[in-house]
Amino acid sequence: MKALPKPLIYLVLLAGMGLAPTAQASLIPKLGGTVVYDSVRNITWLANANANGLMNWTAANTWATGLNVGGYTGWRLPTADPACGINFNCTNSELGHLFYTEGGLTQGQSITSSAVLSGLFSNMQNSVYWSGTEYSTLAFF
Repeated sequence: MKALPKPLIYLVLLAGMGLAPTAQASLIPKLGGTVVYDSVRNITWLANANANGLMNWTAANTWATGLNVGGYTGWRLPTADPACGINFNCTNSELGHLFYTEGGLTQGQSITSSAVLSGLFSNMQNSVYWSGTEYSTLAFF
């Protein structure tokens, strides 16, 4: 198995896979579209945004750490920026950057309304995604 230096998940995200980014795009499908590489943040997201269904925080963390996609392991939940609190337009967090910077969304918009995100991710939900930051505020989108 290959180890990842810096992995994440979207409900699962994966990072640092050594997948070469291209200069033109910041979100790049890889591994046959099963993951999406963000060349700005140097992280790779699992393209299935709800791959294992509804889980509590502990189950989501356990599932992420045991995940293997295309031989890549070392997954984790995305980090949150505690300074953002419940600020929905905060781009400092990994999900906020994905939704608002890369996805072009503004506060109050559904993530499924982003043509960019809808073209790259499947099974997106318009509710809660867990962060791996313990006791952080949940991000509602």
